Amino acid sequence: MRRLVLILGDQLSPGLAGLRQADRDSDIIVMAEVMDEASYVKHHPKKIAFIFAAMRKFAAELEQNGWRVSYTRLDSKNNSHGIDSELLRRAAEFEASEVLAIEPGEWRLIQLLEDLPLTVRMLPDDRFLSSRAEFEAWAEGRKQLRMEYFYREMRRKTGLLMDGDKPAGGKWNYDHDNRKPAADAGLFRDGPLRIAPDAVTSEVLDLVEARFDHHFGDLRPFWFATDRAGAEASLDHFIAHRLPTFGDYQDAMLAEDGFLSHAVIGLYLNAGLLDPLEVCRRAERAYADGQAPINAVEGFIRQILGWREYIRGIYFREGPDYPKRNALGHTRHLPDFFWGAPTHMRCIEAAVAQTRAEAYAHHIQRLMVTGNFALLAGIDPQEVSDWYLAVYADAYEWVESPNVIGMSQFADGGVVASKPYVSSGAYLDRMSDYCKGCHYKVRGKTGEAACPFNLLYWHFLIRHRDRFAGNPRMAQMYRTWDRMDEVRRATVLKDAERFLARLDDAEPV
Repeated sequence: MRRLVLILGDQLSPGLAGLRQADRDSDIIVMAEVMDEASYVKHHPKKIAFIFAAMRKFAAELEQNGWRVSYTRLDSKNNSHGIDSELLRRAAEFEASEVLAIEPGEWRLIQLLEDLPLTVRMLPDDRFLSSRAEFEAWAEGRKQLRMEYFYREMRRKTGLLMDGDKPAGGKWNYDHDNRKPAADAGLFRDGPLRIAPDAVTSEVLDLVEARFDHHFGDLRPFWFATDRAGAEASLDHFIAHRLPTFGDYQDAMLAEDGFLSHAVIGLYLNAGLLDPLEVCRRAERAYADGQAPINAVEGFIRQILGWREYIRGIYFREGPDYPKRNALGHTRHLPDFFWGAPTHMRCIEAAVAQTRAEAYAHHIQRLMVTGNFALLAGIDPQEVSDWYLAVYADAYEWVESPNVIGMSQFADGGVVASKPYVSSGAYLDRMSDYCKGCHYKVRGKTGEAACPFNLLYWHFLIRHRDRFAGNPRMAQMYRTWDRMDEVRRATVLKDAERFLARLDDAEPV
């Protein structure tokens, strides 16, 4: 009996379980560029172009390997523009009643496939290093699901950076060594490998430019890799040129250098163009060969083997309601400056401008600039989450939602983070050059010129005091507040309220 084999735009891996179980002689591969997936949030044009171009190249590769691929382009005459409706159309065309699918990374798509009037056999996505069942077994009975302990189990399982049963170098985690500010102008680099668009990618760019010019983000210049060879070359470039300093400066931020020593391979990993275990092994070899220090390699591997796997486990363990959680009851609308409207806050301006241009910002820019501001200001976490999902090329709900709802916005009530990740302007000043030349004064504690992060930091802590005062990691903050002069405390809160009122009235801030 003929079956359809669904491959989604983030499942572009030759070892996909659906391909292993399919019959090359009789089954039909179904791939489709559909408007429903390109616009359920207004994805960055670079993200759309990357996925469509990579899909087209992967489909061509499958055909070269003897598969029959039924591929629908966005501008195809008969495109029904939904994954479900495309499957129904192809099922009628080929008289198929069964679909083989890899479990999608979004509850929304899982439900869509389950609702089809076809037999859909969903296979586990075994491209990850920890299965859903393995994560559940690890999490069972634990009061707190802390990534560090999961990460150690993954190190033991894979043998990565292990010396027998001990961690290489004598420590599991070198994060303490990886917090240097990027004050040295010599750190400026060429950034990630930039690949010129070929004929396939250029055709997609023209299509995206015509159809999605109203979406936030610059489509050109476009330099992402769109096939495995390009993704692997990008990884090679990172390991050779930037991995050695990745550890030291992974938390640093510079207004004129948005990449520093970061790999910028998350989009390739999450679309299936790179294998996570092989990426980690490549970094491990660099350490073994003396090409990169332990703090850099361990920090890099932890992001993939630890954080990426952990976040996926959290997403599926917590269930379909997770992306909609709002434990702190935040309801303020996302300010227009997240979409490029003017702001006097240089850190926000720089992070958003970079996001518009590159569909990329590194993890500290996301967590401690845009995410920190949104949490301090009480922005609705669903609006924040939708923004991150839309603007970053590596964002899919399984990875984006726990990072935003959990880590960034504490909207899950503490499942991911043991405390909210909030800071005053002092942290931004220490780890970046954003504060130099800013309209606001980072050392200003009150008044019109005071850094908004300073005002909102205390406002956040006080409005949520009942929830966080008993948190051991936050007790010192509340003691500091309580020691302040009463007049100063009142002034700080009044100035913060004034700033938030201006924000609500859409005044420039």
